[in-house]
Amino acid sequence: MTGGEASGAGGRNPWLIAPVVAIAAFMEVLDISIANVALQHIAGDLAAGQSESTWILTSYLVTNAVVLPISGWLSGVMGRKRFFIACIVGFSVSSLACGLAPTLPLLIAFRAIQGLTGGGLQPSAQAILTDAFPPAKRGMAFALYGMSVVFAPAIGPTLGGWITDSASWRWVFLINVPVGLLLVPLVTAMVEDPPHAVAERLERLKRGVRIDTLGFTLLALGLGSLQVVLDKGEELDWFGSPLIVVLSAVCAVCLVAFVIWELGQDDPIVDLRLLGDRTFGTANLLMFTLGVILLGSTVLLPLMVQELFGYTATDAGLVITPGGFAIMLVMPVVGRLVSVVDPRILIVAGLLICASALGIMAGFTPATGYGSFVWARIVQALGLSLLFIPINTVAFIGLPREKSSQASAIINLSRNLGGSVGISVMVSLLWRFGQQHQIVLAGHTAATAPAYRSLEATLSAAMARHGADAVTALHQAQATIYGMMGAQAQLLAFLDDFRVLAGIFLALAPFVFVMRRPRPGSH
Repeated sequence: MTGGEASGAGGRNPWLIAPVVAIAAFMEVLDISIANVALQHIAGDLAAGQSESTWILTSYLVTNAVVLPISGWLSGVMGRKRFFIACIVGFSVSSLACGLAPTLPLLIAFRAIQGLTGGGLQPSAQAILTDAFPPAKRGMAFALYGMSVVFAPAIGPTLGGWITDSASWRWVFLINVPVGLLLVPLVTAMVEDPPHAVAERLERLKRGVRIDTLGFTLLALGLGSLQVVLDKGEELDWFGSPLIVVLSAVCAVCLVAFVIWELGQDDPIVDLRLLGDRTFGTANLLMFTLGVILLGSTVLLPLMVQELFGYTATDAGLVITPGGFAIMLVMPVVGRLVSVVDPRILIVAGLLICASALGIMAGFTPATGYGSFVWARIVQALGLSLLFIPINTVAFIGLPREKSSQASAIINLSRNLGGSVGISVMVSLLWRFGQQHQIVLAGHTAATAPAYRSLEATLSAAMARHGADAVTALHQAQATIYGMMGAQAQLLAFLDDFRVLAGIFLALAPFVFVMRRPRPGSH
């Protein structure tokens, strides 16, 4: 595909367009994780509590989740290029407002607007790449896109910590502004809507644009409630909280009603019928799981090394970051492989490699060092590289070209929801596994057990040599043993979480071959 008559490249070299739209996607995905490490600084600076400050994350995720699935419809109504530019402008302006916010309520409100305006950047970028490149070259295009959306969560916490420590938490948001100022003229000059999208939009406008108010309301309430439940469930003790119970009910009712309603619409805001295609439906299942593993493990590994191995936040970020660089190195290779090797084979290989990496993590011990943590993450990154590009490449095979915007919106929503579910479920399981292991270990530390009494006597003697009296030495020894038991239970809980993630990947491998075998030159 070389001419502008058949693509979204507008007669230009699509490789000039690819990095521009990839940077826009990177900017938006980065903001999901970059602010996490700055919450304590924000809370202190704006005189807010730590729990209140977490709404900075929740507000962004809620509005982002609402806009993602309808971005395909919005692109069709506004025009993809116009919608993409509007998202960049809105995201940049709201980032500026976040950086200048004088109070926490205003910052939360501006973050909600930032998530709202940024929600269309990922699917629009992917749809532009899909239309700008012929099928044979999409692997490399998706490699560039993949480097953006997979590398961003890996580098986000490290970059956010460095910016916060070196300058101010406000620059976590303000750095988006110059990027946006650069992207707007570049997108304006280089990106064009493909002819089929222009024709479809003109036809839609001729018929008259009908806004599906009920569908949008059901979607907004359903996904918004789901995101709050996932983000706040563990903090509020899940169904022990009336708020979580109510929001869960709202989520279930609204999403079921939304599916029924949308399937009966001639012009749905989210074309759920696409999920009926076995290849696209399976690709969304795999992408959802990719989100679960990517963000679930990205939260677990830094948390483990900080809580149990004494790493600082910066050191914990440096455990994750090398994996991000490995993804950047490997994805271009995978982008070439996907055009000559059956993508389904690459996906199975990626699942097995990721499961192996998580198996390595499940074998960590108190003696494990930095190099082992980094190596396990790099192996996992290699597996993730073999998943992202092939899944995206196969997902669009057999779909009508005019559905590329809707398909991009759905598959990006799948990955983002997977990430939210992964974080929520893994943190919740971590607590429950920890409780179970603590109970088991407590049964082996009875005061009458010979091993316990021996350790207690050894520690008491050590405390006494440091000047403690007999009673104090005994209490200090018992507290030390209790701390050791708690740390051991916590480590075992982390290892159980890694095993769960590995098991999920292994269980998915057979489903890959449900997808159609790609044919050379197929869409």
